[in-house]
Amino acid sequence: MKQKTKTISASEFKAKCLQIFDTLGAEGIVVEKRGKPIAKVIPIRPNNSDWIGSMKGEIKILGDIMSTGIKWDAES
Repeated sequence: MKQKTKTISASEFKAKCLQIFDTLGAEGIVVEKRGKPIAKVIPIRPNNSDWIGSMKGEIKILGDIMSTGIKWDAES
């Protein structure tokens, strides 16, 4: 059975955010304002930075990435 994500009001989150960060589980917590969910706070995985540079040498740029491909004249 899937566990329901815990919810907290925005005002309670504001008052307790540092304590919440210290005890935040992998499932995260949903912050509600006036009974409607507005945000979900989830922990960053420790190895989340592994993706930086992981595609080096795998991507090929074709053409000029700074151009729209449309020729124009600023004088006209």
